Amino acid sequence: MKKEDNGLRPFFRLIMSTNIPKAALTLGLVGSIITTFVGLSIPLLTRELVDGFSGISINGILIAIIAAVFLLQAVIDGVSTYMLAAVGQRIVARLREKMWEKLLRLPVSYFDKQQSGESVSRVVNDTGIVKDLISQHFPQFITGVISIIGAIIILLIMDWKMTLLMLVSVPLTMVIMMPLGSKMAKISRGLQDETATFSGKIQQTISEIRLMKSSTAERFEAEKGINGVRNLLTYGLKEAKIFALIGPIMYTIVMIVIVIIIGYGGIRVANGSMTTGSLVAFLLYLFQIIFPITSFAMFFTQLQKAKGATERIIDIIELPLEEGQKGKDIDISNLPIQVENVSFSYEEEEPVIQDVSFEAKPGQMIAFAGPSGGGKTTMFGLLERYYEPTTGEIRIGDIPIHELSLESWRSQIGYVSQESAMMAGTIRENLCYGLKNADQISDDRLWEVAKMAYADEFIRAFSHGLNTEVGERGVKLSGGQRQRIAIARAFLRDPKILMMDEATASLDSQSESIVQEALSRLMEGRTTFVIAHRLSTIVDADQIIFIEKGKVTGKGTHQELIEGHDLYRSFAEQQLT
Repeated sequence: MKKEDNGLRPFFRLIMSTNIPKAALTLGLVGSIITTFVGLSIPLLTRELVDGFSGISINGILIAIIAAVFLLQAVIDGVSTYMLAAVGQRIVARLREKMWEKLLRLPVSYFDKQQSGESVSRVVNDTGIVKDLISQHFPQFITGVISIIGAIIILLIMDWKMTLLMLVSVPLTMVIMMPLGSKMAKISRGLQDETATFSGKIQQTISEIRLMKSSTAERFEAEKGINGVRNLLTYGLKEAKIFALIGPIMYTIVMIVIVIIIGYGGIRVANGSMTTGSLVAFLLYLFQIIFPITSFAMFFTQLQKAKGATERIIDIIELPLEEGQKGKDIDISNLPIQVENVSFSYEEEEPVIQDVSFEAKPGQMIAFAGPSGGGKTTMFGLLERYYEPTTGEIRIGDIPIHELSLESWRSQIGYVSQESAMMAGTIRENLCYGLKNADQISDDRLWEVAKMAYADEFIRAFSHGLNTEVGERGVKLSGGQRQRIAIARAFLRDPKILMMDEATASLDSQSESIVQEALSRLMEGRTTFVIAHRLSTIVDADQIIFIEKGKVTGKGTHQELIEGHDLYRSFAEQQLT
């Protein structure tokens, strides 16, 4: 963040960027101000009521006026409270919308380095802190200032000596409260960071619950979680200590002031220089001054918390978008793909891909082979545009692919991975996932692509058919079933380019043969890129590119590599004989 943005300027700039519903905010603040002014009239009316007591007679009109004032104050306060709360909710909703849309459009490299749970905490928790400040603490601060100024003016008019006596407590209160508020701000910001970290660890553990259980890591994860809970407890106890100081200190100061005012006022009432009603009114105004002052420390604490939350929100909002949000929209059918001298590294001085070049003609099958960690999956990431090459260029026809919009490019690619990623929901929702016209796709079309992927039989066997819930990450389906649904989804997209990342590597032999048939059907007429450790699946490839340590050490057909590439021949002898 730039130096000139220090202070509260980023906070106000962020809030203004949400298009605050100004009418509702104005109405809410005006209502709060009116409520405050109405409240300032109550002690004066009470004074008239007390001074008007005569034996058992009671001024009925005055009581009716006081009752009406209380009712008016309650109604206006209720409306203004709702309006301000609604403003806060709308602001936080817009902040969350901006953050969510931004997170979805950040490059994959951001998520490689960032825990998903921490990002979720920023979207949910940090924006909630901003909402609380706007809808609760800020209005209280404004009305508190008005209440204090109004009450002091009235009190100075009523009795300036007693007012000055009372105001001695104000600087004393501020001297004590401001350092405590500053300390609370530091603790609260630490608590925010610790909450985000804890959320990230918890989400990661739950998302990989099967790995945790299969690794009998319950004790390890329990200790890690307990450490996180204890860290949160430490911050919570620090907060509790501050509150434990604030409460008794403020109570003591208030009681001392009240006792002094009652004592001094009692003397004044006794010698006839002050009426009983004036003393009661004075005490009521005293409360209208002291209570807002006590809330100011919490306002400044919340302001500091919101400032810290704002910095983190802005950090996300100002991150650069994934390149290629805008660009050309072209049909890539029957166009060759050329990769020229492409290099890439995740970290500087650690190249993963080095000077890779090849061409894929329309309808060809290009296979990547080689030892694990050689860079095959990274090459797929570059073709999919999850990452941009450090040097070199990838073209479709004569057009560099970075000139195409991401939506245009990726919508024409079908991707079938070893993981067969699925979203929680129904089979129908997973088949149609990401398609613009998902609601218009008929069941007949879904059954057609399911049949093409050899998935129709097992889907029909479910009692709910296409409406069967697959569970989180598709856990209710077998690996082969997930793969066939992924293939059916690719059929439905009708991609021009097909990418398969070890699509049958984790399947049993029966599932593999079915999936392989479905894949062969899907590959017909499409430019296809394949990663495979099993050479049996790529022996018929038009071109096999052998990658070792990020470098292409061999290119050609299966037979050409058998004859001219020692390591490929060794792989083939181990797997195919």
